[in-house]
Amino acid sequence: MQPQRLNVSELVALAGGALLAVGVFLPWYSLSDNPNANIQGSTEGPFTGWMVHDILRWILVVAAIAPFILAYIVLRDHTLSWARGELTAVIAIAAFGLVAYNGLLDTPGEPSGQISLAVGFYMAVVGTLAMIGGSVLRSAESGQRRRPPGVL
Repeated sequence: MQPQRLNVSELVALAGGALLAVGVFLPWYSLSDNPNANIQGSTEGPFTGWMVHDILRWILVVAAIAPFILAYIVLRDHTLSWARGELTAVIAIAAFGLVAYNGLLDTPGEPSGQISLAVGFYMAVVGTLAMIGGSVLRSAESGQRRRPPGVL
């Protein structure tokens, strides 16, 4: 393994993966002063992403591992049939969509207007965006040049 193979794009993606992993365990939602507000029947907060989202938590943990796998591939200089970073970018984009949807459009709890977002949600968003940025930069660096149609 040669650590000098890692460049800034992998380090950004690694930092994003770490932010996403930590963000899952920090508070995502908090309740307002409304005594009728609740999340999953509970009025005691704060509520972490790990507590509230049963399936999404596992998806996000797996997504947070993707940049570390990318770094391992770069360190070991494995040959791939696709540009390095492409799969990590796809996973990061999907993770961003899931986090944004569950935090902005389908906020858990009743009434949804009384549920506010907390630091863990924002950390997960920043983490996924950093993963996207780092992996897209890596993909652009190692991507194959495409030829115009009809050229062999």
